Amino acid sequence: MSRTRRPRIAAGVASAVLFAAVAAVLALTTPWNPLPGHVPGGHVEADPALDFSTAEIARSKAFDSAVNPPAYAGLLVGLAVILVLGLTPLGARFIGWATARTRRRPLRIVVAVLALTTLLRLAGLPFDLWSESVLHRYGLSTQSRPAWLLDQLKSLGVTWVVYTIALLLLYALVRRFPRYWWTGAAAGGFVLVVLMSFIYPIAVEPVFNKFHSLERGQLRSDLLAMAKRDGVPVKDVLVADASRRTTSLNAYVSGFGSTRRIVLYDTLLKSPRPQIESIVGHELGHAKRDDVLWGTLVGGLGIAGALCLLYLLMTSPRLLRRAGVDPGGTPEEPGGASQEPGGGGAADPRTIALVLALVTLGTQIAAPVQNLVSRRVEARADAHALNLTRDPSTFVSMQHALSVRNISDLSPDAVEYVLWMSHPSGPDRIAMARDWARMHHVQVPPPRR
Repeated sequence: MSRTRRPRIAAGVASAVLFAAVAAVLALTTPWNPLPGHVPGGHVEADPALDFSTAEIARSKAFDSAVNPPAYAGLLVGLAVILVLGLTPLGARFIGWATARTRRRPLRIVVAVLALTTLLRLAGLPFDLWSESVLHRYGLSTQSRPAWLLDQLKSLGVTWVVYTIALLLLYALVRRFPRYWWTGAAAGGFVLVVLMSFIYPIAVEPVFNKFHSLERGQLRSDLLAMAKRDGVPVKDVLVADASRRTTSLNAYVSGFGSTRRIVLYDTLLKSPRPQIESIVGHELGHAKRDDVLWGTLVGGLGIAGALCLLYLLMTSPRLLRRAGVDPGGTPEEPGGASQEPGGGGAADPRTIALVLALVTLGTQIAAPVQNLVSRRVEARADAHALNLTRDPSTFVSMQHALSVRNISDLSPDAVEYVLWMSHPSGPDRIAMARDWARMHHVQVPPPRR
């Protein structure tokens, strides 16, 4: 076996093993049946007409029709732009132009990242503005245009930092270990995913929101007592100043270990206390199962496998030529010359456009699987909230309130489920609550119809 084929075969085997491990973990640990057991009388049908008025259903459909065009158009244009840049010489030429006066290799990588990510954000900006105007029209957004643009700039800044660090490390490995950089990249990618998930609550979330502890009082005492009763160590419940951006209701868990936090939107605090407790019960379900840590570790394995696959693609002379980069110096063609500072082939900073294109494509391919698993995990957290509060009536009223306030899609089609739906729909969650009530012989208000 030649020296040029051995690393590619090893990377291919590693990638296959890692992806197989991810598939096995997901198959064995995903709660495919989040509410196990027999449902007397059969499962309740998820039907919006059972719990939502004609006006509420009509508003949901109208909002969906208004917000889908910019969402789909932005997705398609974003994919088209990055794929054209990455899979044709245009990306390499753009990076060559942007870095023409920069000779030091690390700076070339930094400038290339800044230029490419800014260009991609600008390409998507008209569609983001379109979406924001829809949110304003329906009363979901409370931001002024300057405040919204500032948030976009903050988001771009976070993207700059994350991509710059990741790509500086990646290209250092490519240059130092041209035939086996995939080993360090896979290990480093796993570590970076875990590190980012751990520090996200304290390094990224404060960039966009201010947080404070829930004020002392009966609500705080009740929520902490509920967490203690549930066996979940929660030292504090935080409140985010979400009202300066939106009128929607939400709560979430982020981080793990010492950075784990349960956060409530301040918009939620005006809700009836039983509904707040039901929502916190859902978040406690995530915390008790360590869903964030589980998702982080599975995601890290997936990233490691993807980086092994990236090695196979980035050492393909045909793909490099298609991207406008001299494949000289790759394992397949050792000793090739390159006029680019920093070496040719995969080590050439002009391949950053190709890397971002492959990352974007891989992210889109993985999204349906991530959404499918996420919906099952969220349903399990719903079941946890029902088991903890023993109050399906409040759960039903809370899901109705969330769906109406957030103008959720009550009847998502198959494409929307695949592309966007990381949570079950409101009617699905209400139907599960009624299933739980039947299983535990608890009375709930009958459907409106």
